[in-house]
Amino acid sequence: MSKQVKQLDRVIIRFAGDSGDGMQLTGDRFTAETAAFGNDLSTLPNFPAEIRAPQGTMAGVSSFQVHFADHDILTPGDAPDVLVAMNPAALRANLKDVPRGSTIIVDTHDFGARNLAKAGYTEDPLEDGTLDPYNLHPVDLTTLTVEAIKELGLSRKDASRAKNMFALGLLSWMYGRPTEPTLEFLSTRFGAKPVLRDANITAFHTGWNYGETTEAFAVRYEIKPAEMAAGRYRNITGNAALSYGLIAASQQSGLPLFLGAYPITPASEVLHELSKHKSFGVTTFQAEDEIAGVGAALGASFGGALGVTTTSGPGVSLKSETIGLAVMLELPLLVCDIQRGGPSTGLPTKTEQSDLLQAMFGRNGEAPVPVVAPQSPVDCFDAAIEAARIAITYRTPVIVLSDGYLANGSEPWQLPDVADLPVIDPAFEVSDPSANADTGEPFQPYARDPETLARPWALPGTPGLMHRIGGLEKKDGTGEISYDPDNHDLMVRARQAKVDAVADALPDTIVDDPDGDARLLVLGWGSTYGPIGAGVRRVRRDGLKVAQVHVRHLNPLPRDLGDILARYERVVVPEMNLGQLAMLVRAKYLVDARSHTQVHGLPFKAAGLAEVLREHLRDLGDVPPANTDPEQPGRKSPATTPDVIA
Repeated sequence: MSKQVKQLDRVIIRFAGDSGDGMQLTGDRFTAETAAFGNDLSTLPNFPAEIRAPQGTMAGVSSFQVHFADHDILTPGDAPDVLVAMNPAALRANLKDVPRGSTIIVDTHDFGARNLAKAGYTEDPLEDGTLDPYNLHPVDLTTLTVEAIKELGLSRKDASRAKNMFALGLLSWMYGRPTEPTLEFLSTRFGAKPVLRDANITAFHTGWNYGETTEAFAVRYEIKPAEMAAGRYRNITGNAALSYGLIAASQQSGLPLFLGAYPITPASEVLHELSKHKSFGVTTFQAEDEIAGVGAALGASFGGALGVTTTSGPGVSLKSETIGLAVMLELPLLVCDIQRGGPSTGLPTKTEQSDLLQAMFGRNGEAPVPVVAPQSPVDCFDAAIEAARIAITYRTPVIVLSDGYLANGSEPWQLPDVADLPVIDPAFEVSDPSANADTGEPFQPYARDPETLARPWALPGTPGLMHRIGGLEKKDGTGEISYDPDNHDLMVRARQAKVDAVADALPDTIVDDPDGDARLLVLGWGSTYGPIGAGVRRVRRDGLKVAQVHVRHLNPLPRDLGDILARYERVVVPEMNLGQLAMLVRAKYLVDARSHTQVHGLPFKAAGLAEVLREHLRDLGDVPPANTDPEQPGRKSPATTPDVIA
C-alpha cells in the first residue's frame, strides 16, 4: 500500500501504560532508534513509586516521553503530539496533557467495565465523545500481538506481554526509525530464552507491518537528522554520564575510585553502572546503610583513593555527621545527591531541587562545602570531573546536586577527546626524612598552600608523615587536638576561606544577553536549564528581550555574579522548590530576586515559564504581542506546520 510521507521538524511522543506494560523499555528502545538515526532528542521517564501498584489503576501508570527533532532542542517537550495509551488508566492520567488535534493510539483490549471503573471512568471514553477533539486510533494491540505469536506456544498471558513491542514496531514505522538497534537488543536480551526472543521480535515486526498495511494509518512522518558537530555520539542518561565522569576523574587524577553507597532511588543506577567497571580500578561497596556508605568512602579517601558516595535527600541527612568529619579532616570526598521530592520518603521517583539549603547548611557547626550542580544529563559528566577537581585540589568534601529529571533523562553525548580532559594532580606529600633535619620541625599536616589554602594530603604509612586524625578541633599547622578559643576561631575561618578560594579559579560567568540591553534576567541552576532556555527562546520569538544566567557553582557563587545581577532591573529565579537559591541571592547580594517556584515532582514546562517572563516584562512596561509559538525560533506548532509530501 502506498503511503504519504509528511515532513516534520520535531515531534513529542509519550508511551503510557501500566507499570507492568514495559513502557520504560519501549521508550528506551524508541530513543535508541532515534539516537541511531541522528536526531537531537531529550527524554522524560515518569514512573510510580510503588514497585507494583494495583494493576489498571491511576497510581500504577508509567510513562516515557521522548522529544526528537531535526534541530537543537532543550527539553522533553511540554505536551505530546502522540499519546500511546495501553489501558484506560494510562489514557485518563495523560489526557490532560494532550493538545486538541493530537494523535492518540489506544489499546482497546482492556476497555471493559471493570478496568474503566478502576481508572475512574463511569462511561467508555472511546464511545462517549470524550476523544472527539483528537485524532483517535483505537487498536486492539493485545489481541493482534497474541494472534501473531500464538504458534510459538506461549500462554495468552505471556504472549500479551509482548504488546509493547507491537506498539514500538508501529511507532517505529510511523516515524521511520531504524529497526536494527531494537532487533539486536532483543536478540541479546532474550538470547538465553529463544521463545521470548522470537515472541518479541515477531511482535515488533507485526507492529511495523500493521502500520505498513492497514488503512487506519495512511500517513507516516519524516524528521530528518539534526545538524551536529562532527564527532562520535551515543545516547546517555544523567546517571550514566555521572558514572563515566567519576571514572574519568579517577583516571585523570591517578586515584583509584571507591564508591560506598546504599541503594536509593534515583541514585542506585550509579552504583549499578560503576560496578561494571572494575577494569578501570573501580571498587564498589554496597553498604548496609547510608552511614556505612559514606564512612567507607571517607576511609578510602584517607587511604589515597577518590572516595565517592551516592544518595538522595534522605541519605544526605544520614550522612551529614560524616560529611562534617570530612570537613574537619580536610580530605577529598564526593557526595552525589540525586535529588527527589521530599520530605522524608516523599516522592521517590519524582524530581525536585529541594536539597540546596541542606547541601549548603545541613551540618552541625560551621562546616562549609563546595556545591556543584549539573544542568543537563550530558553535563553530569563534566560536573563530576569538576567536583573531583575541587575536592582533590582543595582537600574538601564536595556535594554534586543532580536530580531525578537529569538522572533518568537522556540526550545525545559527543564523546570527548581524552586529551581535552583536565589533569588533576593529587600532589601527595612525599616522605623526605632529611627535609627537616636542620630545623628539627615535625611534619605539619595542617600547614596551608598559599594559593588554595589546602592542607597536605599525606597517605597513611608514609615514612616521616605520621599525623593525628579525628573529629576534634585541630591546632593550626600541627593538627594536634586543640580547645583554644582563638585557634578554633582561626581554623573555622581558614576552612571557610578555603572554600571561598574555589571561586578564584572559576571562569567568568556566561551571560546570554544577545543585545546586551535586556532589563529582565532569568537566573537558574541545575536541571531548570532546559526549560528556562526553551522559555527564553519563546519570549525572544515574540521580539522581547530577556537575559539568562545559569550557575553551576552554588557554593561558592562566582565572583562576578553580584555585578551581573546589579545590571538588570529585575531578576527572576525559577526553581523546583520554594525559592532556595532566590533566598541565598537576596541575602548575599541584596537583590530583589523574584521567585517562581513549583514542586509538582515534574520539570517546568517551557510555555508556562515563557508566560511568567511575559508577565514580568509587562510589569516592567513592555507589552508583548500575542504568543504564536513554541520552543524553537521560527518553528510553527505541529497543528500548523505545512505538510511536505515526499
